[in-house]
Amino acid sequence: MKLKSGMSVGSRRRSRLRKTTIAGAVAAACAVAVISPAPDASASDFYTPPASFATEPGSVIRSQQIPLLLQIPGAPGQWPGTARKVMYTSTYQDGKPAAVTGTVVEPTAPWAGKGPRPTVVVGPGTIGQGDQCAASKLMSLPMSIDITKPSIGVNYTAPEMFYMLLNGVRVFVTDYIGMGTPEIHTYVNRSETGHAMLDGARAALRASGAPADAPVGFAGYSQGGGAAASAAELAATYAPELNVRASYAGAPPADLAKVIPAIDGSTIAGAIGFAINGLTQRYPLVADVVQRETNSSGKAALKHISTSCIGDIIPAFGFQQTKNWTRTGETLSSVIARSPVVQKVVGEQRIGRLKPNAPVFLEGGLHDDVIPYGQVAQLAADWRAQGADVRFVTNPTPPILTKSIVNHVVPMLGTFLPGMEFVLGEFRK
Repeated sequence: MKLKSGMSVGSRRRSRLRKTTIAGAVAAACAVAVISPAPDASASDFYTPPASFATEPGSVIRSQQIPLLLQIPGAPGQWPGTARKVMYTSTYQDGKPAAVTGTVVEPTAPWAGKGPRPTVVVGPGTIGQGDQCAASKLMSLPMSIDITKPSIGVNYTAPEMFYMLLNGVRVFVTDYIGMGTPEIHTYVNRSETGHAMLDGARAALRASGAPADAPVGFAGYSQGGGAAASAAELAATYAPELNVRASYAGAPPADLAKVIPAIDGSTIAGAIGFAINGLTQRYPLVADVVQRETNSSGKAALKHISTSCIGDIIPAFGFQQTKNWTRTGETLSSVIARSPVVQKVVGEQRIGRLKPNAPVFLEGGLHDDVIPYGQVAQLAADWRAQGADVRFVTNPTPPILTKSIVNHVVPMLGTFLPGMEFVLGEFRK
């Protein structure tokens, strides 16, 4: 049957359903944040790995049902899905097993596409380095205040998570290596963030009893975009059995040599500390350079940042410059430039040297004030040169309050729906 507009009844209904779905996702994502107390001491026991655990990547070590925003634990058919936090096995960059945590959510909505229900693994954007910042600790309420530190934790993975759940897609949100669990979170470490994402997909399939060949995808923005991009290019060699269909990588920090100086002096200047702490955790030679080149203020800042969330570093280090952290008065990017050891390590984090084995939706903001557009464009060029299927979208938002990260946040809002629809479209094929 055709309507006067030429649209069939089925098409009109699908259009209405899609609009309703989008509206629901946006409403859920924009829900007013309710402040919750910090997790109690007993909750921390979940995050302490056992003395021995299964070493196969993607193995589920333990799991525990948790509520999502404003849900009642154990309620049947709870909307938009049933959540479990899991501890699973991944690998450090040297190949040794690592215990990582995350959250798997089984949607209430049915999957209307072909084949088994797909899974999307979401990498959180920069949320911090302290254990209290872990996304799995902030699934019941999006914000947590720990007055004993003090610390403010914020989980803003809701847009990707709720949108996919409303479309019947299973969601897994990783905490990354060292977030929640012991040790320092290795922020923007290419191999470890990629491993955490890929093993999160394996763990999600196992925890849900899904077929091993069910479709999977990866999504994220900023730090999460880097994690999704790392997973996309490591999938073929690290997890070749996964049926990867698509990835959405928004504003990925693909080249730290370009990103670090861009962040310096911005509202999130403290995020440079996250990166330096992560590198010193894995590279003793970098730790030696940092110890030698930082002054007392720099050492104190890095220590403070290592246990902080994004909500803590903005008031503490916003608009500060790292030249105040060094003994010579140079910026940290200048110190890196004259240190071959650190340059080599920073170069190892570069994304773009391997070919993704599935289509990628890549976004860069033309005037992004913390994640330079040029290094995102270079990532697109690097992947395409290897024959990868890349859709590169440029967000044209004009400069607004430079260094305030407005030009980083606004493109995220504009790219969220196209990026999610791209992944959904590949799942539906």
